[in-house]
Amino acid sequence: MKILCIGHIAYDITIPLEQFPIENTKNRVPSRVECGGGPASNAAYLLGKWGMEVYIAGVIGRDLYGGRIKEEFENIGVKTTYLEMNQEHQTTSSFIIANKSNGSRTVFTYRPSTIKMKPIELNFEPDIILTDGQEIEMTKEIIKKYPNAISIIDAGRANPEIIELAKLVNYTVCSKEFAETVTEMKIDYDKPNTLIDLYKKMESIFKNNIVVTLESKGALYKYGNQAKLMPSIKVNAVDSTGAGDLFHGAFVYGIAKNMPYEEIIKLSNVTGALSVTKIGGRYSAPSIEEIKEVYHDFR
Repeated sequence: MKILCIGHIAYDITIPLEQFPIENTKNRVPSRVECGGGPASNAAYLLGKWGMEVYIAGVIGRDLYGGRIKEEFENIGVKTTYLEMNQEHQTTSSFIIANKSNGSRTVFTYRPSTIKMKPIELNFEPDIILTDGQEIEMTKEIIKKYPNAISIIDAGRANPEIIELAKLVNYTVCSKEFAETVTEMKIDYDKPNTLIDLYKKMESIFKNNIVVTLESKGALYKYGNQAKLMPSIKVNAVDSTGAGDLFHGAFVYGIAKNMPYEEIIKLSNVTGALSVTKIGGRYSAPSIEEIKEVYHDFR
C-alpha cells in the first residue's frame, strides 16, 4: 500500500517544565527537545517507523531546520520525493511548553502566510491520502485525480477551508474542538446523549465516516449503526504534543492493513496514549514492540 501524507511541516522546540511558568519571570531550563513536527508530518513519521511505504508532501525552508527534518524522514524510511525545500522561506517553527505535572502543552507556531507549496505531479498512484488541510488546493486536486484512493483528513482547526475539505474525504478524523465548533454543540461526559447528538450532527454535515478524538477519554465513532465511545488506556502523561497526529498515523496504518474497524480505533487510542508518556511529539512515536506490550492481540 502506497500512502501519501500532505500538509503542515514544522520544526518543534519543546521545553519540558515541572509546572507552567509564572508570567514575567526568568526561568533557566534543564533541557529541551528538538525534532520535526506537524500533523500529517508526524503521522508520516510513525508510518515510516512502522515499515509502511509512505511519501511526505509539504514545504520547508532550505535552512538548518529544514535539513534536519529531511534527514529525520529519510532515516526512518519516509520518502521525501515531494518534500519541497524552498530557499525563499524559513522552515516553520513551533515553540512548545510541556507541563509535565499534567501532560498539557502550550504551542506557539510561526508560519508566514506566504508559504505555499508548489503544485506536484505524482509518479505513483496512492492507495491512501492523509491530509491535515494545510495545502488545501493541491490536496483537492490530488483527491480528485485519484478517486480510488482512500482519503482521510486530520481535522484539527475548524476553519472554512478545512471544513470544506472534510466534506470531500472518506474519513473525517477530527478533534473534539473541531466537532464542537462545527456542530455548535458541547459534549458532557455525564450525559451520553450529548455524544450521540453531536455525532449525528457531524454525520448530517459531512456524510462520511467520522471519528472524534477525545484525548484521555478515547474516541467517538460509529460501528454497526451505533455511535460508540472507546475509552483510552490509563497512562502517566507528561507531554500531549503530537498525540492526535500519531492517532491519525495509527488509523492510517490500520486502514492500510485492512484491520477490523474497532481494532483500528483501539490501535489508534493505544498509540496516542503511549505517546503522551514521552517528551517531544515525533520522538514520542511508539514502536510496534511497545504497542504489542499493551495491545496484546495486535497483529
